[in-house]
Amino acid sequence: MLYMGAMMGFFFTAQFVQSVYHWTPLQAGLSFLPMTLVNFVLAVQVPRLLEWVGRPLVLLTGVVLTTLGMAWLSRLGLHTPYPTGVALPMVLIGAGQGLTLAPLTSSGVDGVAPADAGAGSGLVNSVHQIGSALSLSILTAVAASVSTGHAAADIAARSGTALTGSAVLLALAVVTVLALIVPARATHLERSL
Repeated sequence: MLYMGAMMGFFFTAQFVQSVYHWTPLQAGLSFLPMTLVNFVLAVQVPRLLEWVGRPLVLLTGVVLTTLGMAWLSRLGLHTPYPTGVALPMVLIGAGQGLTLAPLTSSGVDGVAPADAGAGSGLVNSVHQIGSALSLSILTAVAASVSTGHAAADIAARSGTALTGSAVLLALAVVTVLALIVPARATHLERSL
């Protein structure tokens, strides 16, 4: 819920590049390529990584990378350059997403009896949707509270504020993974030995 909710703040980036850089919607869409490409490359490697280092470490690494990328991206300002202020943080976010999404979903149904797998999977997807909707409304309300009196500066400030909220949600997700998933998986492994 926290992770998927935090990703909703990322949509403010599209508004930022269109309003502050005055990019077209096509250019704004293309600006997300650094994240998308890295996400794809790492997501394809996740099955091998899971075998090599295990789900808790892959998941934790992914959430931490996403948190670092989002915290960096949240520093957006009116004069933030795209390469270092947007593209590079997107690379970290893409790496984090690529490493996180599959292990996060499988952790949500870990230990569920085969007869209940459909219900467990449905619950995981419902929590993703609820987290996304709830977080988007909160992040939008927080962003709307920022005003500088100038249109482009307002967009920059609001985007940075929403992304800071996303970074906080991701930091809470790191704590949650450390508190709930890593110890639960270690206990599960001890029982199976």
